Amino acid sequence: MKHRKEPPGDKNIIGTKVVAIRKEKGVKQKEFLAKLQTFGLDISPTSLSRLEGQYRLVQDYEVVAIAKALDISVGELLGETECGNEKERR
Repeated sequence: MKHRKEPPGDKNIIGTKVVAIRKEKGVKQKEFLAKLQTFGLDISPTSLSRLEGQYRLVQDYEVVAIAKALDISVGELLGETECGNEKERR
């Protein structure tokens, strides 16, 4: 696995969470891209990598598809609730 040489960017707030949840579930990028396609989001491996590294902006419809593909709520993806329980973040 190739590790990032640079710190995360600042183009989105979901990238690091997408990586963490995807890895927690044992899903590789290639498998995740295929799953995203089933939810109507067709993006390239480079685009996903840039999204995860927070080097690319994320469209609202992409957030919805990513949350569905990760089997979490949009709120969890955006950091409004903690993953795994419904405790509101304050």
